[in-house]
Amino acid sequence: MPYIEVSTIVTGEIAPIWSIVMDMEGYPKFMPNLQSVKVEERGDNSTVSSWVSNVDGRVIKWKERDVFYPAQHRIEYTQVSGDLKKFEGYWQLSEVADGVKIVLTVDFEFGMPMVAALLNPLLKKKVRENSAGMLAAIKQICER
Repeated sequence: MPYIEVSTIVTGEIAPIWSIVMDMEGYPKFMPNLQSVKVEERGDNSTVSSWVSNVDGRVIKWKERDVFYPAQHRIEYTQVSGDLKKFEGYWQLSEVADGVKIVLTVDFEFGMPMVAALLNPLLKKKVRENSAGMLAAIKQICER
């Protein structure tokens, strides 16, 4: 099961950065591989959202539950249905001397054991690139 963790430090205050990270429907504006994100349900500190991504011509769809912990500046997400067997992780924001550290983790499983051995290294690379690209885009937006 591939696990990815990427992080960056963003210059700025935590509140506006947290607002950008929480606005998942806005992610397609700065993530080229992400075609759409639509929040389908809103609850107390949680959402269920549908995602469509295009990774090298392969469309990947999933629905996830996001649980928001505003006091801790943390979002935990778990796939509830979709193309992968497992897709979950968290966002964690914390104040540091230079600004705000953002950590994004992704824990996923392709789901076809015979194919996973071949595809997991490629998919892990793509997920790492996409995750790092997402953090770079958030950093750029926040530091403008």
